[in-house]
Formats: sequence, structure tokens, C-alpha cells
Amino acid sequence: MPVSEALVQAKIPQDLVKDLGVESLSRTHAQAFAQAFLKNSIRQHRHHEMKDMLKRKALILGYARPKKDKSKRNSKKAKGLNARQKRERKIFQIKPEHQRYELFLPLHELWRQYVIDLCGGLKPTSNPQLVQQKLLKADFHGAIITVVRSKCPSYVGTTGILVQEFKHIFKIITKENKLKVIPKRNSVFAVEVNGFVSHIYGSKFEQRASERSAKKFKVRGTIDL
Repeated sequence: MPVSEALVQAKIPQDLVKDLGVESLSRTHAQAFAQAFLKNSIRQHRHHEMKDMLKRKALILGYARPKKDKSKRNSKKAKGLNARQKRERKIFQIKPEHQRYELFLPLHELWRQYVIDLCGGLKPTSNPQLVQQKLLKADFHGAIITVVRSKCPSYVGTTGILVQEFKHIFKIITKENKLKVIPKRNSVFAVEVNGFVSHIYGSKFEQRASERSAKKFKVRGTIDL
């Protein structure tokens, strides 16, 4: 034990006890006195003082960011097929036994009602320009379209229900149960709904249906094939 600590813990000599008027305490009483003395001497912060201190000081807390489980993240993302895989599996090809005109007549009736609702009823008093703007952004799957002009004469007069629309082509099924592939470019198509006939210039229509719904079309005076 160091000398200084031994002196501190040493008992008061008997000759000083009477002169000072004090007496040595036992070990237990000495510890209790020291704890009471320290408790009264050290400033105790009140609750509101601690709250005020926390507002004005930045506290750095230990934090470890949890590691992300890559296996779960990868499992949530469903990997779709690319264009090549879709072609190889013939996903977009209609089977020969399904290439029948009457099978798509219910689809045409749904499309007809869809366009009537979209254009607000297609009344005789409807504004033709407003109807045309609505049709430019409409989905044409199920519409009966007719090729009225084309740089390829063999396409002119072809009529059928549109069963598939791609960026550059229309696929239609004719009343003769034949699947025709008509390129949009250099062709003009006519669509009739409740006596209202709209012409589609395929060269200006070379977008997918989903892309066309968000596209802004400009009004042009004349459009060439």
C-alpha cells in the first residue's frame, strides 16, 4: 500500500482526539460518510437541464448498419424474358387453330364499347377533332381496320380485326380466317365506329400502344405516305 494512502487511512492519534474533538470511524461508517459526502458535493442535473443539454449538443451513438441479404433481394426481382427468348418460344405467335374471325368478335365488341366511352358517346354533335385526338392515344386491339391506301397495292382493301399491334406492324384476322401482317409505314388505315370514320396514317403511328398513349401528336395540314 502506498505511503500516502496509508496515512489517509490511519487512525487519528489519541492525543489529538481530545484536542480536535473528533474520533475515528469504523470502516463501514467511513465508507457511508464518503458516499454521502460525494453525493452532496457532485452536482445533480435535473431532468429539464439534461433535456436542454441534449438539444444543444450532438450525441454520437454507436450504430452498425445491418447487412442486406443479397439472396432475398435477387429472389424478389423476377427476371423476364428478353426479345430473343420471346421469339424463340413463339410467345406472340397465334396458333393456326386460333386464327378464326369469330373468336375475336367479342374482343371487337369490347373495343367498340371502350371507344364509345372514351369519346363521350360518339354523338353526331361530337367534335371530330376532339374525337380524333382521343383515338390517336387509344388502344386499337379489337378494332376493325381497313387498308385504304398503301404503296403496296396488294394491301389495299384488306379488312379485319386487329389482334396484335407492334411498333411497325398490325396483325389482323380477316373474315376468311387468314392472319395478315400489314406494315404501318406507307399505309393509311380506316377505322369506323358508330358511323364515325377515322383515318390512321401508319407512318406517323410507328409506336407501341403503351408509348403512343403518352405521346403528343402535332396537327398537320397534309401528311404524305
